[in-house]
Amino acid sequence: MPHTNELVLLPNHGWDERILICRNGELVQTFIVVTQRYVVLVDTGINPATAQQMVDYARPALDARRVLLVINTHADYDHAWGNQLFADPDAPFPAPILGSRRCADRLRMREEGPLLEELQRTEPTIFGHVRLTPPTLWFDDEVCIDGGDLTLHLIPTPGHTDDHLSIYIPEIATLLAGDAAELPYPAARTTAGLPAMRASLATLAALNARTVLYCHAPVDAGPQLLHDNLAYFNALERACRAFLEKSPGAELPTDDAALIRLIGCDYADVTPHSSLWREVNAHYRTTGHAEQLRMMITWLQAQD
Repeated sequence: MPHTNELVLLPNHGWDERILICRNGELVQTFIVVTQRYVVLVDTGINPATAQQMVDYARPALDARRVLLVINTHADYDHAWGNQLFADPDAPFPAPILGSRRCADRLRMREEGPLLEELQRTEPTIFGHVRLTPPTLWFDDEVCIDGGDLTLHLIPTPGHTDDHLSIYIPEIATLLAGDAAELPYPAARTTAGLPAMRASLATLAALNARTVLYCHAPVDAGPQLLHDNLAYFNALERACRAFLEKSPGAELPTDDAALIRLIGCDYADVTPHSSLWREVNAHYRTTGHAEQLRMMITWLQAQD
């Protein structure tokens, strides 16, 4: 996927006007939440340039009444690589950056360093000036920000990554899911992350939010996507359990398509019959789908 420094402010499609959505190409969406006390940037994009554009979009609301705050949903490159604009020694917009303790660790320990070095080599105009910068305020449990009119509940939702958090705003029944839910599905990166991710999805679905906005899904995907993501992993579990009962000692092929055929769980069989799910990147239909199947098999075998 090509990267771009351009950030576009999306037209409001019916969500609360205090929430602004910024889209960075086809890669990711970030958010601005304007409250009586704070202007909150939810994620900082891929570099200082995208973070700068978020500030520019937020500038009309930044007056003497409001303080600038930043939240990192997690440390992935498309969510936290603009942090230096707010926390460097010479940061042009000094502001607290809130994130989970694990998010701070990932950035402080340069766990994303190899990816940064690769992207700086291959796309220097986009990533050449990035410096990994951790949150300045970190926590382990749920944190609430009282914005006066709106309350932001920062809820740990590990699974996709172990440092992930989502944001619920009860006054307007709005959930910013981050990457805890995605179209077509959030991807667990480890076997241990798989049950955690499903638990996080269940937690978010139980909030019964009227409006749900995602970093990687259309703005009109709505709350149903949470339930579709849950249904996807439930269907994977059923297929993998049936396979293990029938072939408990079978050796899993390394080829993705062969694995999917062996288990009998094609992507199209376990996702909604909608053009949205058919038009996703081919990775999700083959390699990504096979990765989730392998982890589900491994997790089920560990339970036994």
